[in-house]
Amino acid sequence: MSVQRHYFPGNNTPQGFFSYYRYILSQREASRIICIKGGPGTGKSTFMKKIGEKFAEMGEDVDFLHCSADEDSLDGIVLKNRRIALIDGTSPHMTDPVTPGAVDRIINLGDFWNEEGIAANKAEIIDLNEETSRWYRIAYNYLSAARSVFRSLEEVYNGAVQAGEVYGLVADIIRAEYGEHPISMRPGRQKKFFASAITAGGMTHYIDTLLQGVEKVFIVSSPEGFQNSSFMEILREGAVYRGFDTEVFYCPMAPDEKIEHLIIPQLSLAFITVNDYHDMEPWEVIRDDDSHQEITLIDMSDYMDSVSLEEESELLESLREEADILLGKAIRALGHAKDTHMKVEALYIPNMNFTQVSALAEELFEELKGK
Repeated sequence: MSVQRHYFPGNNTPQGFFSYYRYILSQREASRIICIKGGPGTGKSTFMKKIGEKFAEMGEDVDFLHCSADEDSLDGIVLKNRRIALIDGTSPHMTDPVTPGAVDRIINLGDFWNEEGIAANKAEIIDLNEETSRWYRIAYNYLSAARSVFRSLEEVYNGAVQAGEVYGLVADIIRAEYGEHPISMRPGRQKKFFASAITAGGMTHYIDTLLQGVEKVFIVSSPEGFQNSSFMEILREGAVYRGFDTEVFYCPMAPDEKIEHLIIPQLSLAFITVNDYHDMEPWEVIRDDDSHQEITLIDMSDYMDSVSLEEESELLESLREEADILLGKAIRALGHAKDTHMKVEALYIPNMNFTQVSALAEELFEELKGK
């Protein structure tokens, strides 16, 4: 049965657009990386989705990489069984060949557009692109302000956490789950992505799809703003130093420091964080009635001084409200950016020969199927 996972290789963050595209498929592990070029509205997402779905229908495992600007669009696919990736190579993620011919290849859907028709709308396209960029800057400024509020939340929660008990907990988990494995001379490899994203449609996540086939899942419940990265980081390091590869999924509000989810494929083990922005119930983890999945619940509030938090309850409520207001404004700005970008796409779509694009997708599918 095909395993179809969904996640984001890039995200809207307080630092602007943040990319982990380099972790999709490395040059050494890939048999082929295909960079899809072309302007907005040229059908890149549909092109990749059709190919991914065809391989999924054949029973092969496929990762669908979603776009943080529009969660319904794709920025790439990975054909896991064949070690092949198709990746959107246009702005803002700009993917170019590293080892042309040997690994990388470019497909340019711009070969199928009417350049004269597009050029006739030059001034409007430029104006709309500038407006789109302006809305993204506004959104990122709001996210930056929200991050400052979350920093204050972290101050309160970290002041209440009972660190000794947390370190004892993580030590017990490592001892039980992979403590019997010796330290390896060859550390495991790490991939970095996002399971959730801040999009024009709000906070979106695909956490449940990442847990297909995982035999043991730890669900870590923590209040948003609590910085549990040290907990996750110790778990990650413990696995990597024993030679296990890891998949690390970061928080879009702290994309280079806060680990939200950790998967250790070789151990069929996952640790996921749930909070108000990406919540899951335990029964949502189980994918089918035939699967056996051991689920352990950890509530981080059990490791905090409840009296201290009660004393700070008014401050916590105020900070959470402020953070939600700023996030809401950022999401609305992202909505304006998406709407403006759609107007750009509308100027390209009538000037595309989608019959030829579809024919190329079918041709590429047949070619890759033979790999």
